[in-house]
Amino acid sequence: MAGVLIGLIVPLLLIMGNKHFGISANLRHVCAACFPGNISFFKYDWKKEVWNLFFAAGIIIGGFLAATYLHDPEQVKVAPALVSDLAQNGIDDFTEQVPTQLFNWQNLLTIKGLIFMVVGGFLVGFGTRYAGGCTSGHAISGLSNLQLPSLVATICFMVGGFISANWIVPFLLKL
Repeated sequence: MAGVLIGLIVPLLLIMGNKHFGISANLRHVCAACFPGNISFFKYDWKKEVWNLFFAAGIIIGGFLAATYLHDPEQVKVAPALVSDLAQNGIDDFTEQVPTQLFNWQNLLTIKGLIFMVVGGFLVGFGTRYAGGCTSGHAISGLSNLQLPSLVATICFMVGGFISANWIVPFLLKL
């Protein structure tokens, strides 16, 4: 259902004259609203993009509601081949959306936890800014507008994901 709704948003935005859709731009909008200093990057009419802030707030509220009221106590279904691969690295708890052996507060203070959560988070943020947008912005909005930079960015996202999933993460899990 979410895919259909997102698919309908892009034509609606084009009809309304807005060609930008994504999540990462919201940080810029918040900074422009809260810190209207002399930084040229933040000098624009952020109020024209306020709908995007409501969209981001809806994602946060929806995530909270889903986690609180729609949580399924059944284990997450994971492909048997992946279960086997992960079990070799000590990951066998699939009761949550992410492996609890990796993503927990105690693990944050380990080398593996710092790499996965802190370094990984920094790289995602840096990559989003460097690419001029996030995966949703480029792959949904940029491609629908036939923007060549969005095609290049989306291809790079996919290649990076394949490399990460097949080489980098398995290497880091062995640490």
